[in-house]
Amino acid sequence: MGARTMIQQLRRFFFLAFAVLALANATAVRAADNTSEYVLGAGDTIRINVFQNPDLTVETRVSESGTITFPLIGNVAVSGLTIPAAEQKIAKQLRAGGFVLKPQVNILVLTIRGSQVAVLGQVNRPGRYPLEIFNSKVTDMLAIAGGITPAGGDTIVLVGTRDGKAFRKEIDVPALFLTNKLADDILVAGGDIIYVHRAPMFYIYGEVQRPGVYRLEREMTVIQGLAQGGGLTLRGTERGLRISRRGADGKTQEITPSMIDPIHTDDVIYVRESLF
Repeated sequence: MGARTMIQQLRRFFFLAFAVLALANATAVRAADNTSEYVLGAGDTIRINVFQNPDLTVETRVSESGTITFPLIGNVAVSGLTIPAAEQKIAKQLRAGGFVLKPQVNILVLTIRGSQVAVLGQVNRPGRYPLEIFNSKVTDMLAIAGGITPAGGDTIVLVGTRDGKAFRKEIDVPALFLTNKLADDILVAGGDIIYVHRAPMFYIYGEVQRPGVYRLEREMTVIQGLAQGGGLTLRGTERGLRISRRGADGKTQEITPSMIDPIHTDDVIYVRESLF
């Protein structure tokens, strides 16, 4: 093996080692960020360490009242606090009591049970589910709940609290993947509610093969809706098409549509009989 070949191999080795180290550091930073954003809740199990004070190392569970019991300072309310905020609160009480002059407190979450997310509406297994990992996203919780049923809509609603303020966001689930809007697949937090409403519907009756109620697909036109109903009967006529549509004021109006007009939610399509 020539000297030049050996140098090239060494360069590749050091480059790969550097890339692996950089990836590990980035992963650690992301994990640390996710951990710092986590909000403690009743049922969580945590380990608390105080630097250079091994006697103060404690594994404890956040009680239903949202408190823990810590040596020297007693009960500490930590529910609803982020991990850095809980560390600072314990350190402040240790310092104020004169027990540790410069306490450096570290909290590690061992199990997450207190933070739960409710998944309601048109999902296969509605209920409350614990956040098992820090970086659970909306799609993770939908998967845990068994996914959206065929009767469920494409857009889901997420409500909760962020920074002490009410939070609400509508998320178009197919668009996350079909139009690369993965940024909308946001992290969920304890106390969040995910609601999946029923899919929008429209109605067909009159001279069609299969009158009934049908799911309204996005950007569906009148001709596509008629195809869902099996098309017109021999006695039906396109000239006899009418749509009953409810306006924003709650009043119903009758519309004579073209075949390429879009169908709206809860439209009622009526196909009249031909006179000839």
